Amino acid sequence: MENIIIDEEFRALLPELDAETFAGLEENIVMNGVRDPIILWRNTLIDGYNRFAICQKHGLPFNTVNMELSSREEVLIWIVNNQITRRNLTPIQLAHFRGLHYRADKIIRGTYDRNAKKDHSDQNDHYDGSTANRLSEKYNVSTITIRRNSKMSEAIDAIGEVSQEAKRKILSGAVRIDKNVLEGLSAASSEEITYVATQIEDGSYEKKKPDAIVAMNPFEEAILKISGELFTELKKQAKEGSSKELKTTLRSYITMLEDLYKKL
Repeated sequence: MENIIIDEEFRALLPELDAETFAGLEENIVMNGVRDPIILWRNTLIDGYNRFAICQKHGLPFNTVNMELSSREEVLIWIVNNQITRRNLTPIQLAHFRGLHYRADKIIRGTYDRNAKKDHSDQNDHYDGSTANRLSEKYNVSTITIRRNSKMSEAIDAIGEVSQEAKRKILSGAVRIDKNVLEGLSAASSEEITYVATQIEDGSYEKKKPDAIVAMNPFEEAILKISGELFTELKKQAKEGSSKELKTTLRSYITMLEDLYKKL
């Protein structure tokens, strides 16, 4: 058996199976063997954690496939794409994955831009265009949503660095935390992050009431922020002339205003 590495950062991207589903998978594998191969990257497991655990427990054989990916960021994007196409994700899981994709893509884009400056003859146009624009088309949401998801995922990861259990509770829906609160936490101090993560882990966190959210993010400030983001996007799209992207942006703006309306 290969010396397979478990990377906790990659492992944390996969929603946990409930006990009943895991038991059913275990029974099926014990009876019929493993049909799908375990996916690896440089001997690090990136898909098939449950199958791998079951095979280890029962001493069962399995096949592996090694993915040719250049960096951890490319692996992360591969896992995100794989999960989104294969699983029914909750809204917060989907938003988190979109944010992760954006952040990883920005790192790759930065590397590509630095290399392109060294070699002006490079013909690779894979990263042409705005990262937010490309991902907004891929996921059929506005660029504003992509950037907001990025902030939210930063906060979720920061909470996970303090407590993986708190992160699991957020992504599984075991604790309800407002998306606006999460976005705000992306710029919070380490003390604030630790405080929230600890409350979520020990079960003492309570969902903020609408008036508490408004107190943290005054209504006028929220309107100005949303409007500023909208006008920035409208200026960009006016140059590009994409009516589809314009409609998606306006729909996102309307949704955000409706969310604010419900909190009044």
